[in-house]
Amino acid sequence: MKSLLVCSTALLAAASLLAADKDDVKGAAKKLADAENYSWTTKMESSQFSPGPSHGKTQKDGLVWQDFTTRDNTVEAYAKDGKGAIKTDDGWQSLDDAAKDDGGGGFNFTRFLAMRMKNFKAPAVQADEIADTTKDLTKVGDLYAGDLTEEGAKNLLSFGGRRGGQGPAISNAKGSVKFWIKDGVMTRYQTKVSGTVTRNGEDMDRDVTTTVEIKDIGATKITVPDEVKKKMT
Repeated sequence: MKSLLVCSTALLAAASLLAADKDDVKGAAKKLADAENYSWTTKMESSQFSPGPSHGKTQKDGLVWQDFTTRDNTVEAYAKDGKGAIKTDDGWQSLDDAAKDDGGGGFNFTRFLAMRMKNFKAPAVQADEIADTTKDLTKVGDLYAGDLTEEGAKNLLSFGGRRGGQGPAISNAKGSVKFWIKDGVMTRYQTKVSGTVTRNGEDMDRDVTTTVEIKDIGATKITVPDEVKKKMT
């Protein structure tokens, strides 16, 4: 009886530790979200393609700037509350116009980015949501690590496109995440996910590692061109 009590106490203590670790991560994400501003760099390595690093800046009022690089092409975009503008070969275009289906079929990079910016979530929000989809977390120094739930891995494999169960069919999804916290604030997080994505009856094995580095907290400035301001009204 005594051994069972000791075992139960140990299990409860372990469960409390895991819960506390997740609270630490969510608290660090909230502290980042509460900052007046910050910048970040995102690097993605994929079994299908590995674009160049993207950079971003955001303010507490919701204004965000990002650039995206693919091959030799870099695209800039601004957004706030679902409104914004993206720079195209023909100049600045509103996100609403750029996100419209041109009927040409196939993949349109500008349209894809415009849709992402219209539904943009800052790294602080992303980190908080990812923490919610972890099975458990363990802590070693400033590092918190754990496995993702199947649904959490599916969301990342579809680039956040699974809303209400909608999106491409994904099977064999699994993944893991690491969070780095310094002085109670999120400074970096990394996800590794893999699975099979089915689109139009075609199966594609996907393996993606994404790393987000946070920097310049409280020292980031965003300058919005006048032409962009007109597109954001």
